[in-house]
Order: sequence, then structure tokens, then C-alpha cells
Amino acid sequence: MEQFFNTYFDFGIMGDYFGDVLNGFWWTIRLSVFGGVLALIWGLILSVLRQLPGRLLSPIRILAIAYIDALRGIPMLLTLLLIAGGLGTLASQDAIPKEIGIPNWLGYPDPFWYGVMALTLTYGAYMAEVYRAGIEAVPRGQMEAARSLGMSHGQAMRYVIVPQAVRKVIPPLLNDFIALMKDTSLVSVLGFVEVVQVGQDVYSETFNPSALTLGAIMFLVFTIPLARLTDWLIKRQESKFERGIP
Repeated sequence: MEQFFNTYFDFGIMGDYFGDVLNGFWWTIRLSVFGGVLALIWGLILSVLRQLPGRLLSPIRILAIAYIDALRGIPMLLTLLLIAGGLGTLASQDAIPKEIGIPNWLGYPDPFWYGVMALTLTYGAYMAEVYRAGIEAVPRGQMEAARSLGMSHGQAMRYVIVPQAVRKVIPPLLNDFIALMKDTSLVSVLGFVEVVQVGQDVYSETFNPSALTLGAIMFLVFTIPLARLTDWLIKRQESKFERGIP
């Protein structure tokens, strides 16, 4: 048991490298915030496109469904490598502007933005399905009532359906955000120095994984409260449903 704790919980190593691990974790937080916010927006756009009515708009619906199915079926690591390799290659061949292919927006390095793109594209697809479930859970009569008041389909979706749907799907969206936050560690394959990469660097230097344990603890400090918040919101929704509150 002592050997186990010395291997995974060497407090000397944790203390010596705490600042480095914390700095890496702040990059993880930045990735989560940028990727999470953009994925929420992109997922909502996809879900609305998937709900467009009429035969004339069926090509857009088909494209949205195909995109969602494809991005949910491809591992995010593969998406990340395709983005990083593809954009970098296109930029080096002057096929696209270097500001897009090798982005350094806001002073952040290009692997950061490749990670944000991969998180947005992948989790936008997952969140689109969550939004769709919320939209379909809104009673059909809500749309009919809005249309009878003279609203267009777009106005009814914007002012009536989507606001109700979003309130219904906040808990599963939080679950997706927790998963997104954990998947930020995949950006380390590009050499980006976030918390996992820092832990790996310390491990290669000390041959002790305690810095990785410290990174895991930092993840738990954020994800466990989010998980409990999700549970509370689910119970709150269930209690409202039992009382008949929409």
C-alpha cells in the first residue's frame, strides 16, 4: 500500500509541479469554454436545420442529418487529426489563408484552435440530437397555436418552440459538456501543453505519475459539482412534471 501511494500520490512531486499542472489545467478550462459555447450554438443551428419543413428544404434537412450521423460516428481524435493536418497542409500550399489554416487568434497557438474546432464540430452533432429531443418534446399544439396567431415557422421556432426546448434539455447538455471537458485531453496529441500533456512531461522526467493524478483531481473538482448540478436539475424537472408545471 505504501508503494502504491508513493507511486500515485507523491506529494513532493505534486507540490513541486503544482503550478505547471494548474497552468495546463487553465488551458483545459479555456478549451472547454470556447469549445462548449461554440458547440452549443452549432448544435442548436443543426437541430433547427433538421426541423425545417417542406419538400423544398429537404436537401438542407438531409445534409444536417448526414452531418450529425457522420460526426457522431467518427472518433473525435480522428476529427482532430484531420483538422490539424488538413488545414495546416492547405495553408502551407496557399490553398487557404494562413490566418485560417494556422490560426493564432487572440494570441492562442494553432493547436488550441484546432482543438476548439474539433470539439465544436463533434459535440455540436451530439448536442444537436439533444436539442432535437427537446424540440420534439414540446407539444405539437404549441406550433399550431403560434402559426394560428400569424407567426411564420421560423418565428414560431424562435419565440415559442426553441425556448421551451432549451429549458427541457439543460441537464443532458450539461452531461455533454462534462464529456467535452474530458475530451479536451485529446488535444495533447498535437503537442499542446494542457493538463494531460504537462502530467506526461512530468512523468517522463520523474518516472512517477503523481502529476497525472493531480491533473485527475483537478478534473474531479470541476466535473463532480457539474454532475451533482445535473442530478439536481433532473430531479427539479421531474418534480415539476409530477405537479403538471410545463
